[in-house]
Amino acid sequence: MAQPEHKPALKAFDEELKRVHMTGQWIYEELLSKAIGGPRPKGVPYIWPWDLVYPKLLEACDALPESETARRSLLFDNPGIETHGTTHTLLMGIQMIKPGEHAWAHRHTMAAIRFVIQGDGNVCTTVDGEPCPMEDYDLILTPTWTWHDHRNPTSKSTIWLDALDVPLVLGLNVPFYEPYPGNQLQALRDEGDYLQRRAATVRPTWEKAKTANLPMRYRWKDTDAQLKALAKTPGSPYDGVSLEYVNPVAGGSTLATMGCWIQMLRPGERTKKHRHTSSAMYFVVRGEGTTMVGEQALEWKQHDSFVIPNWAWHEHVNRSHGDEAILFSVNDIPVLNAFGLYREEPENSLGAVSAPPVPAVAQAKH
Repeated sequence: MAQPEHKPALKAFDEELKRVHMTGQWIYEELLSKAIGGPRPKGVPYIWPWDLVYPKLLEACDALPESETARRSLLFDNPGIETHGTTHTLLMGIQMIKPGEHAWAHRHTMAAIRFVIQGDGNVCTTVDGEPCPMEDYDLILTPTWTWHDHRNPTSKSTIWLDALDVPLVLGLNVPFYEPYPGNQLQALRDEGDYLQRRAATVRPTWEKAKTANLPMRYRWKDTDAQLKALAKTPGSPYDGVSLEYVNPVAGGSTLATMGCWIQMLRPGERTKKHRHTSSAMYFVVRGEGTTMVGEQALEWKQHDSFVIPNWAWHEHVNRSHGDEAILFSVNDIPVLNAFGLYREEPENSLGAVSAPPVPAVAQAKH
């Protein structure tokens, strides 16, 4: 693309415009030229090993003896991004509450998810009055502007992964926050009032369904069973057996600004290389492997966390030939889809394959 010749008269005019807070569009010609072929990845690939994170969590217990007035949460800052963020739109971290602690109630416009690393059925996150037990590898949603707190009445610390859309919300300049009066949420007494009961496969016929900002708990035993049931299918050539946690009422992504995936890499599986305009943050549920991001190898094992920036070529490898590897991830695909900005190379892999045919139809073809 031809660049305008910046003659002295044009440079002087640029300075004149600057004084009255205006800019000639011609100064962006270079930016447009750089956009040919797509964006540069925002941030860098990086890994936070559990062997480093867990000791720091224990140190945080000494530095922050109680979790009543401040969250004991360690956030993952991408070294390639100047502001706080794991990607340019998402933030991830690890949080711990000790035995007997209650993390105070509040709400904010930032949406969040909690993926439990070390839990117990007696520990719970309460969302808008609905208790959500926190067992190992459960996924719990705290959607935008929902009241929530965390309670650990057990004798063992509880640890979970946090993921929030903080950089996106701050970029849009719409952060709101409100502490809950009295700090502790009151649980709804009647389970018949739970919105989660209305997100099941059978629902009240007399009510208009609430489709957004639902308190939700996705139990790991259900998710794990689904992974195992689909383990012998071809899966995605780029992501293995990859499943999306969906809104059970409206369908679609987990939250309006964040998508949550769980994926299985079967023993010895190596995915094809691709890239997409979305960014993603990963947590290793189990297994060990390598994710190649460009020329950089991220070597991961159980409970490590890592990040893949947007528009970066990547592929996953399960190093074990006997055991599967399972990765949980959070992405910003819903935001990009909402604006028609989601793209993949070398091809679009999302929803690209038809569901299995009805057996009778398959027989009729022979």
